[in-house]
Amino acid sequence: MREQLTETLGEVLWTDLRAHVARDAVILVASDLDLVDVGVAVASNDAAAVQAWISAGKLTKPTAEELARWPLQVDLRFVSLVVAPFVLVRRPPSPPPS
Repeated sequence: MREQLTETLGEVLWTDLRAHVARDAVILVASDLDLVDVGVAVASNDAAAVQAWISAGKLTKPTAEELARWPLQVDLRFVSLVVAPFVLVRRPPSPPPS
């Protein structure tokens, strides 16, 4: 399973995620977690690991503020991993202060 998931790991533009956000399927993964490890846990229904990450704030849904800001950032990219029906994404770095 890990090998299959690793093959689907890739970079996507924000525009590629809009349909998945609309169906509430995008999950943000904290930068200190490995996307493939999270994907394996989700795919294998490891509820204990997934719940621990949710409780620790390491797996979240995009906030309203993020959803309003992301379309304004030209060429905004995410690292993503599809674990149907979800799309796991690495949160983009915060823009530098102006």
